[in-house]
Amino acid sequence: MSEPKQYCTFYLDDLFFGIDVLMVQEVIKLQDMTNVPLASKVVQGLINLRGQIVTAIDLRRRLELSERPADQEPMNIVIQTDDGAVSLLVDEIGDVLEVTEATLEPPPRTVKGTARELITGVHKLDGCLLLILDTEKAMTVTHNLVAVEA
Repeated sequence: MSEPKQYCTFYLDDLFFGIDVLMVQEVIKLQDMTNVPLASKVVQGLINLRGQIVTAIDLRRRLELSERPADQEPMNIVIQTDDGAVSLLVDEIGDVLEVTEATLEPPPRTVKGTARELITGVHKLDGCLLLILDTEKAMTVTHNLVAVEA
């Protein structure tokens, strides 16, 4: 039997995502952001997190989903990468869920485009699917976009 794994869950549009809880530094409300001229459209801006400058990535744009409604403020999930902290902007924070790798299935064929490249698998839960986001791959691609266009 495989060991259970914990995921920090969040919502984007009507989709339910999870990232490895061990990558999460903290979850915070929306922060003031400084625009980054010439950066990729996925870079929402820079935030000052207790003196540390952190790039804020809009996961809706990264996954090529529809734009967030203007009246909806995103939340920040600050994760640690090899290059330092990065903030992922999400619609809403969920709970920490524990699932076993035995229930992990490949992404459904209906997942297309960039999302297909960044979702490592799904867990079937009661009434929904938990889409597992490959944060390392998402950030590697994003860092390359920032570096090329900055």
